[in-house]
Amino acid sequence: MKQQGFSLRFSVRAGEGSVIGDFLSAQLVEAHVQQLPLLFDAGCICIDGEIVGPEALAVQGSVVGLRLPEHWEESVDTRWRLLWQNAELLAVYKPHLLPVSRTTRNLYNTLISLVRRETAFSDARLLHRLDTETAGVVLLAKNKQADQKWKPRLDQLMKKKIYHAWVSGTAAWQDKVYECELSEKTGSLIRSQMYVVSANEPDLYPKPRYCKTAFSVLKLEPGRSLIRCELFTGRKHQIRAQLASLGLPVIGDKLYSHDGYYYLKRIEQGLNTDDYVHLGAEHHLLEAVRCVISPEGKEIVISSD
Repeated sequence: MKQQGFSLRFSVRAGEGSVIGDFLSAQLVEAHVQQLPLLFDAGCICIDGEIVGPEALAVQGSVVGLRLPEHWEESVDTRWRLLWQNAELLAVYKPHLLPVSRTTRNLYNTLISLVRRETAFSDARLLHRLDTETAGVVLLAKNKQADQKWKPRLDQLMKKKIYHAWVSGTAAWQDKVYECELSEKTGSLIRSQMYVVSANEPDLYPKPRYCKTAFSVLKLEPGRSLIRCELFTGRKHQIRAQLASLGLPVIGDKLYSHDGYYYLKRIEQGLNTDDYVHLGAEHHLLEAVRCVISPEGKEIVISSD
């Protein structure tokens, strides 16, 4: 579902006060910056509920409101929440279907944009990413300086990453360490799909990368299983591709279940209620439930629950 007539609210923080046009120019994408004269004329911009013109001052503590009459965004769950913070870092929970950063559908309702608008950290930066359909723990730097410090040291900072996945089927094992190489495949109908590299056809896999995951069965229900997934490497679609290759695709996964049929259908036609029934969920049932970080030599466990 999409929203038309999109509205935004910005709290003016210390050091950000300025003429309203300049303030908004720092918050908006270029296409909407160019529309500011028309938006002022249409009465689409206000401060503390009062419609204002381009020379009004946005002072510390005031709330700037903006309505974009022609803008559409995908309706998403914006209920992110803070899990942990220190002087340089934030750990937050990202809901399913909320993109972490700008997409063709969503410019403003993204995790990073929401954090910047709704906290004191207007320069927050993503240290890593989750797929739009994956929920769970995401680590951010509070500003550019923290980002430059920690992003090159992310492997040292993040000691452990645990996911939970509901999958179709029942595993023939209780615990399994899966090591393989993953790569895109020449001639694949879906360019972004990752495959477990076959030693029999090495020429079909242009960029094989080693990956390792430890899987454990946590719960069994009729027709499905809950799997604990501990990442030792962080490759594209690692958990989803490996589980699918084991015959246990993540429930709701449009790309790695049903041979990618629903991924292609969504692009070509869109999906309907019956399609989601067959998939088992509106989004894939994968969540980053826990990470262990060591920012100052002491391990900190961050959980999504």
